[in-house]
Parts: sequence; C-alpha cells; structure tokens
Amino acid sequence: MSIDPQLTAKLTDAGEQELLNYLQSADPQVAAQLSAQLAAVDLEEIAATLAKKRKAAAGPLEMTSPPAIRLDDVAPRINEAEAIAAGEQLLSAGKVAALLVAGGQGTRLGFDHPKGMFPIGPVTDRTLFQIFVEKLIARGNRYNAAIPLYLMTSPATHDETVECFAANDNFGLPDSQLKIFCQGTMPAIDAASGKLLLAKPDQLALSPDGHGGTLAALVNSGCLADMQSRGLEEVYYFQVDNPLADVCEPLFLGYHHLSGSEMSTQVVAKQRPEEKVGVLVEVDGRLRLVEYSELSEELAAERDASGSLKYWAGNIAIHGLNVDFLSRMAADAESLPWHLASKKVPYCTFQGEQVDPQAPNGVKFERFIFDLLPHAKNAIVVEILPSTTFAPVKNADGAASDTPSAARAALTAFYGKWLMEAGVSVESGVPVEISPLFALDSEELKSKAEGMSPIVEPTVFGDSSE
Repeated sequence: MSIDPQLTAKLTDAGEQELLNYLQSADPQVAAQLSAQLAAVDLEEIAATLAKKRKAAAGPLEMTSPPAIRLDDVAPRINEAEAIAAGEQLLSAGKVAALLVAGGQGTRLGFDHPKGMFPIGPVTDRTLFQIFVEKLIARGNRYNAAIPLYLMTSPATHDETVECFAANDNFGLPDSQLKIFCQGTMPAIDAASGKLLLAKPDQLALSPDGHGGTLAALVNSGCLADMQSRGLEEVYYFQVDNPLADVCEPLFLGYHHLSGSEMSTQVVAKQRPEEKVGVLVEVDGRLRLVEYSELSEELAAERDASGSLKYWAGNIAIHGLNVDFLSRMAADAESLPWHLASKKVPYCTFQGEQVDPQAPNGVKFERFIFDLLPHAKNAIVVEILPSTTFAPVKNADGAASDTPSAARAALTAFYGKWLMEAGVSVESGVPVEISPLFALDSEELKSKAEGMSPIVEPTVFGDSSE
C-alpha cells in the first residue's frame, strides 16, 4: 500500500523504519487504520521527552513543610466560620463546579467495569457514581444553585459510563448539569529500543495520558470553554474511588478562595514514615508534590521539634482549582511535564504474534494534575480527618488496605457518628447508610432525627429508588 509521504517522512525521521516497512506490506485496511492513528501521534514530543528525561539529574530537594491550614491550629490564618460563609457565597452564586476523574476500571477490584459503577453503599449497594451525584444534587438544592458536573472518562470507560448515566437518568442530575468527556491517550514504547508498540496488527498500544490529561481534555472537549461561559470561578476536583469525598463542601472552598489560592489541596497527616503516599512540600517558595518513591528513608522519617513527621501532608487527590488558572495553564505547553512509567505492556509483533510479557517491557507516558501546583499563586494545603473525607476503594477484599469492606465500614462509622450525635443509638456492627438527599450533613440529620428508634438492623435513610 502507498503510504502518505508526510507519514513516511515522519516515521523515517523518528527512526521507525521497521514500522514503516510493516505499513507498506500490510493489508490495506490494516495499514489505513494504523496510519490514521500514527498521523495523530506527536513522535517529536515523544523523542524530546525521552531526551529530557535522560539528561535530567535528580538532585537533592531543599524542602520545607507546606503552607497549611491544620486541624490543630491554635490561631488559624483564616477563621473557620468566615471560610464556610465564603464557600456558601460561592455556591449560592453558582460559581462552583465539580470535576470527577473517572477513567479507571475496577481491575484491581475484580470488577470488569468502570470503577464508578462499583457498588459501595453499605446497605443499598449504591454505586460510587450515584453517591457522588446525590451529594452534588443535595448541595445544589441547599444553596438553590446548579452545580455542573464535569466527568472525565478514559477510552476504556467512556462508552459504558455514558450508557450507565443514560440508563439511570443521570441519577437525577439534569442533562444541562452533566458533561461527560474523555481524556486523551499516548502510545506506549518498547523500553529497550524506544520504538512504538502495537496492541493488535492494526492498532498502536495506547494508554490514558494520566489524570494530568484533564487539562488538555477540558480544552479539547470544550468543557473549559463551557465553564467560562457559565461564569464559573472555582472547581472542586476529586477522583472516583473515594466515596467519602465531601463534594463541593463550603469550608474547603472558602479556605481556598479566601487564601487567594489558584490551586489548593486537601491532605491527611501521615502517621508512619513508611506510608506509601505522596507528600505536599514547599520547594523554592512553591508548593509541589513529592512521590513517596522520591523520598529517602531518612527524609521520610525526619521529624520536627515537636516530634511530628516533618513531611506529613499526605496527598488524597482532592483539589480546589481556579478556572482562570486552568485557562492560563492550558495555554502553557510546559505546565504539565510527561512522566515515564515502566510497565508490562502486552503487544503484537510485526509477524502477528501476541506477546503477554511477564516483566516490565514498556514505557507509558502520563501527566499528573499535581504538577500544576508549582505554577499556582498562593497555593495551600488543608488538613482533613481521614474518617470524614477519605476511604479509597482500590484493592479487592483480602488486601491489606483500601478495600471495599474497609470503605463500607468507614461509611457506616461516618453515618453512625451522625446518628449518635443526633441522639440515635446504633448497635455495634450494624451497617447504616444515609443518602445525601435525606441529609447532607449531621446538622440536617439532627433536624429529622426526633423520635427515631435505636438502630438494631441494617438501615438506610433515603431509599435508593427515590
């Protein structure tokens, strides 16, 4: 088959002669499909990224604790009541959106669907998607303002996610408040040769471009322009695996807004040096995230004068983002660098043989949203209690942590505390669940709890069919 001269030159310049020979001798339909994919790949960007990483020298970082609002602050920089009022004002004025990153499949959970479809309600088996949407609807109802949801999928989860929302009438969210968009992909390359890999005879081996791909996807899908046309100012960013995420809570939004921060991050305090969690630190006057793999054992164990861990601020992937900041960063091609990850990448040889490697053989390219932090003005971290805001669902039951059973127990404990505060006793070990549409917080529950009987069997407030 005759290959487009521009593509021929592109592959030749990139040293992909073997791939070019394959294209020229392949079945015309195979060659046409693969050529269309290759035309969209920026091979110069891949080469430049590899060259930059080879030259990069990772010197020691001069790190300090980040600017933070902590739970035990004696004299906090911002009064809590003022922060709540500021957040509520933003919500009432319709200036807030939610951004849910939901590109992951439930592979590690043994669940062959988008992770957002995973049933996690302790009593009702409400899915992660339903829980989040109900929180958003309840928040909008309280402040009498629409809160749009921008939901980012990946190629692996997009169609099924769209079908799930359509089949469930968006879980009650109006169509006008829902924008589902798909993140981009990057080709995987062979670790030894740096050459492109095929997934099938007519397909490149592609993978999602990381949660940092959110920025480009917001632009390419028109969602960033949609945010601007709606007059939105702040975005509550969160990931799909955390059912305790307190979506668009006014306190966090208020701290973010009153600090003049362009990007704020919720964190939990690390309890042990060996915890495998990235930490927020300040480097050269800028907030940034340092992955746990970048911290030596000595640095991870370093303590301050009070005996607490010096690098304590554990990342939980909840951010406040200013819309103008996102727009500015979208125009800066260097704002989000590529990271390289060594992975096992199944591939197809030019002879048509499918290979399932037993050890890492490839390199994937990913961008991370937290790389925006050093660019953000007045960036801060806000500490929260894991028991109120963080119960990730990552691993199948039987794993050491982050399991569905642990998340359901955390949800039961969370709602059980609300009930106890409202004067309703809950028998130990009995699962309880409260729909956000019934009560968005403990104060709202108190107004409805009068006369409730002690809870001695699995109980739900706010039926999932409502």
